[in-house]
Amino acid sequence: MTGNKHSGIKLIADIGGTNARFALCIDGRVQHEMDLRCADFPSLSDAVELYLKQIAPAERPLEAAFAIAAALSGDQVNLTNSHWKFSAQAICNELQLKRLIIVNDFTALAMSIRHLQDHELMRVGGLQPEPNKPMAVLGPGTGLGVSGLIPAGNAWIPLEGEGGHVTWSPGSERETAVLNSLHKDYEHVSAERVLSGMGLVNLYTALSSLNDKPARSFEPADITAHALNKTDDTCIEALQMFCSILGSTAGNLVLTLGAKGGVYIAGGIVPRLGDYFLQSPFRQSFENKGRYKTYLAAVPAYVMTAKQPAFIGLIHAFDSIGPRIEVTR
Repeated sequence: MTGNKHSGIKLIADIGGTNARFALCIDGRVQHEMDLRCADFPSLSDAVELYLKQIAPAERPLEAAFAIAAALSGDQVNLTNSHWKFSAQAICNELQLKRLIIVNDFTALAMSIRHLQDHELMRVGGLQPEPNKPMAVLGPGTGLGVSGLIPAGNAWIPLEGEGGHVTWSPGSERETAVLNSLHKDYEHVSAERVLSGMGLVNLYTALSSLNDKPARSFEPADITAHALNKTDDTCIEALQMFCSILGSTAGNLVLTLGAKGGVYIAGGIVPRLGDYFLQSPFRQSFENKGRYKTYLAAVPAYVMTAKQPAFIGLIHAFDSIGPRIEVTR
């Protein structure tokens, strides 16, 4: 990815509820990557300044593009699962930028999918994607992100939305029992309440209660490890249910968008499951849509295994169109 449209040094960042990942885009190439924990810094600008001090670039970037795990509306940005909040214009001024672009984190992922290489995708069933058809993107991590990419003439428009907060609809009696258990703690059980790191813990806790077993103080990584190593029956059931719910939710999104171009799964959880995910209930639940089973059986699903796919989308954010906050100084 080289050429005049990507020339110069630009700052890019993928900012989630837990981690902020920074890099420089230098002549279209990602360099000097660094991960910082959001909780370690009072503000975004403090994290940026430390990053720039650590890498000591030859020149200070004058343009930046940030992918933010938040709903974007107006100048004020409040991260959904972090204490960081800021004014886009104030950050632009503080960081001495001439131009700042802010997009939703899954909008950035949607912008990346047409630029991923074959080795950066793991296919999970389906046929070949239909050309010039919408594509769906979702991924569980700290939260649940949802987006899509829509063809518009010679351009592609990434979507910005909050599909992770739609109401979760169970697909079996067992899932209904879990939903009833979660309603004791949550008035509204969204898809994110079961499809995220927190969601995996919620599933494990609810299933422990249904199995009349005490729930242990597990982190999401503990549940995944016990499930993959087959050392805890409730963890095994929780991860299986997680994959099944993700399949059903992905199928809903494909039907909503008409995403015959495929569904792309990102986030911090699924790419780490590797071959386990291929054998999980994901694909069966994805296709289990009654009269539309044949429709969905043809749609390919891909796990995005690229190290930092959001960075790929952010490189193209400087020269693309779509929903964003953009300010100048």
